[in-house]
Order: sequence, then C-alpha cells, then structure tokens
Amino acid sequence: DQVPDDMLVLDGGFAVKEEAGNRFLELPGAPLETYGVLFGPTEPSGLSVTARIQSSGKGRRFPTFGVGLNGVGGYKLQIAPAKKMLELYRGEDLLTNAPVSWESGSWTRLRLQTSKSKEGALQVRGRAWKDGDPEPKDWPILQVEAAEPPPGRPSLWGMPFAGTPIRFDDLGVGKAQ
Repeated sequence: DQVPDDMLVLDGGFAVKEEAGNRFLELPGAPLETYGVLFGPTEPSGLSVTARIQSSGKGRRFPTFGVGLNGVGGYKLQIAPAKKMLELYRGEDLLTNAPVSWESGSWTRLRLQTSKSKEGALQVRGRAWKDGDPEPKDWPILQVEAAEPPPGRPSLWGMPFAGTPIRFDDLGVGKAQ
C-alpha cells in the first residue's frame, strides 16, 4: 500500500494496489477533491510523460484525470469526460482543448511533452487514446509558448468526482519525441 519513496504525494490517499498480478497506483473515490503526485526528474523542457489511467463514471458524475510536466504550476493534460474534452492547463489556466472519446471503466493512455522549436519557442503537445489501440500520430493538443517554464517534476492528477477510484499504471518519463 505504500507509495514509492521517489514519489511525492501532494494530497490524497494514493496507495499501491494489486489486481490479477498487476500493481498500480490508486487514488480512492472519496473525498471529492483534486489530488496529485510528483515523480521523475526535474527539467524545464524536452521531456515526455506517459501514463495509463483507468476510472469510471457513476450516473451523471465523471472523474477527471491527467498527467503533467514542470511541477504543480506547470502544464497539465487532462481528460474531462463530463465535457468530452482533452484539456491543456498551465497552472489553473485553461490554454486549449480538443474533443476526446472516453469509455468508462476502460484504460486510457495519455502523453504530454514539451520541446523547443527551431525558432526557440516552447511547443507543448498532448494526446490521449484507448489502451490497446496504437498511439495516434497526430497531436490534438498543441500550444506554442514564448517563455520557458520553470523546471519541475512530472505529475499525475486525479479528481474522483464520480466517487470511484482512479488507477494509474505504466508511468513513463523520457525524451520528447
């Protein structure tokens, strides 16, 4: 049940759980608040973070979940099933969004990355796809930023608004593609 020592739980009852021999990080379905975990290296840009995330809706309530780069005030790519949107935030500010298809109870993969363009601008890209499908080539989320963000660690975020647990698995941090 213990979260690995190299992960910093910002808030929430995150715990390592196991099902059918597979271990994952789980955020319980209550209380209903925003929770996060920081992990991985501290870098300003040039990183990609990926995760496989699973949760379910309950009635007309849906969870919101995502991955982030550049710490708490950095970039966050999240799926908001109630809005049917994939959203990109910087801190608390919504930068852009794109339609997304999400299936309650299924695993979804997310990828968020930052990289420098030839002109020196920061490009923030994001995509989501159903686990088991090939990773799409297109980036429905693309934001160009003039200023480089501060260094910060990758992150996981969950808001269990449906009252159901959110599971995080297959976390990955690497060089941007």
